[in-house]
Formats: sequence, C-alpha cells, structure tokens
Amino acid sequence: QVQLVESGGGLVQTGGSLRLSCALSGRTFSNYVMGWFRQAAGKEREFVASINWSGGGTSYANSVKDRFAISRDIAKNTVWLQMNSLKPEDTAVYYCAVDRRGLGTRLSRFYDAWGQGTQVTVSS
Repeated sequence: QVQLVESGGGLVQTGGSLRLSCALSGRTFSNYVMGWFRQAAGKEREFVASINWSGGGTSYANSVKDRFAISRDIAKNTVWLQMNSLKPEDTAVYYCAVDRRGLGTRLSRFYDAWGQGTQVTVSS
C-alpha cells in the first residue's frame, strides 16, 4: 500500500516561488505515474502536472507550463513540484497522487492513492 505525504506549502507573494514535496512510503513500481493536482475553494480538483516514475516523462496543464516543474528522485521515493512566478490564481490546496496502473491520464479518478494536501496561498 502506497502512502503519500505532501509538504512545502505556505504563503507567498505574487511572483514568488515554492517547492512542494511528496514523500512516498511503501513499494513503488516502474509503471507508476505521479501527479500533482490542486483544488481552489469552490472549484473542482484540476490536474497540474504528472511524471512517469521510471522514464521521467512529464506533462503539464497549460496554466502552469513554463512556470512549474515536476521531478522525482527514485532513490528517495520523492516527487517535487517547483512552482515559480506564482500568481494569485495558483492559490489552492495541492495534492500529490499516484496512478498505479500507469495510465498517464489527467483525470483525477484514475489516480488511486492521494496525500492529505498542502495549502498554497499567493497574495496579490
């Protein structure tokens, strides 16, 4: 059973940066896809970025492309989300999730293990 724990959220001014971490416990498999999602107050959860656990291929939502970067360290069982040039509209609870079937979709329903979330607030 994989467990995920996020950290690194906080309050930052517009234009600032934050790096979120997601620590995985339990056995991992090469076909896993790791994803970051976010949910703003009153809105649906949305895809942010994903990375193939073994190959390292990445995918980004258009709204964060060129500002955010997802990466992972297999030896440390950790996934990061580096967020630069933050905007007030990036304010949300950010969740780390794993797609254990390796489908590589952007749909949250295909991710079957989730962390507890970490709050990111960007002030204007």
